[in-house]
Amino acid sequence: MSRPAVDPAIASGAAATRDGQPISYSRAPARDLQPWIARLYVTIVDAPVDYALSCGIFSDAAMLRIQLRGDWTAETAEGRREMGRAALYFGPQTRRMPITVKGSFTSVGLSFRAGACHALGKLKLDTMCDKLAPVETLGLCQHEWMNLCEAGGSPEDWCAAMEDAMRRQIARAGGTEPDPTAAAVEAAAFTNPEITVARLAQQCGTEQRKLERQVRRDFGMPPKQVLRRARALDMASHLRGVADHDEAEALALRYYDQSHLIREFTALFGMSPRQFVDSPQPLMTLSLETRQARRLETIARIAPGDIKPWQ
Repeated sequence: MSRPAVDPAIASGAAATRDGQPISYSRAPARDLQPWIARLYVTIVDAPVDYALSCGIFSDAAMLRIQLRGDWTAETAEGRREMGRAALYFGPQTRRMPITVKGSFTSVGLSFRAGACHALGKLKLDTMCDKLAPVETLGLCQHEWMNLCEAGGSPEDWCAAMEDAMRRQIARAGGTEPDPTAAAVEAAAFTNPEITVARLAQQCGTEQRKLERQVRRDFGMPPKQVLRRARALDMASHLRGVADHDEAEALALRYYDQSHLIREFTALFGMSPRQFVDSPQPLMTLSLETRQARRLETIARIAPGDIKPWQ
């Protein structure tokens, strides 16, 4: 595989992959928050004043994003959305969401566990896919969340502040945990996304139709599409150099042949695997790297806090 292309305007040496692609500070949540929160992240990228980036993101989880710097534009299911400083709720993406940003940018946030948004605010994710909304959609306070990240604070300070804010919100929501079926499907998407939906229902101890209803509510799409997306995101992580290289052959074997891979990848990312490698993808790589770090910790290929294979 060729080395992934890098944007020289924001290539970094400190918080970066071996290839020089910028990566986020991210970590697992505290133990008491793990039923609701999947990951916390802080992304800080300094760029020239006139810098303009056209890229995209592709998240399989609902996200709370605090945009502290940068002028952002997102192409959502409801049309183009322009934003500056704001705390926003992003539903999961069914395919790559085009994003542009001007200038240096700082984004802080967290990803939710599957089913957490329904447990906390009765949100059904099939109404939120490929969309974004104010954080009030989840019952959160814009002012409170925008003031969590104090100037001069470290990424860890900001992550700890988000954890404290989420503890308060979980308490206000009654502390209800997500449906355990959501966690089982989430684990299958990480460990065995080739599983059939019928077999997955058996593993979850439920009827297939009931599983499909629950997955639509907690993931925003049918289980077959959840597994398809997981395969594509793992392959994309490999192509961008933010995966465990030892898994490369296993990831490729999830596709029947090269034409199958190209067809599936193009349908979800809007470009071929070769184009994906040859074009700088800083925002996409940041998104993929955070997800892949969580995946490797979840399936115990690395321990929480370990150096990741791409660093």
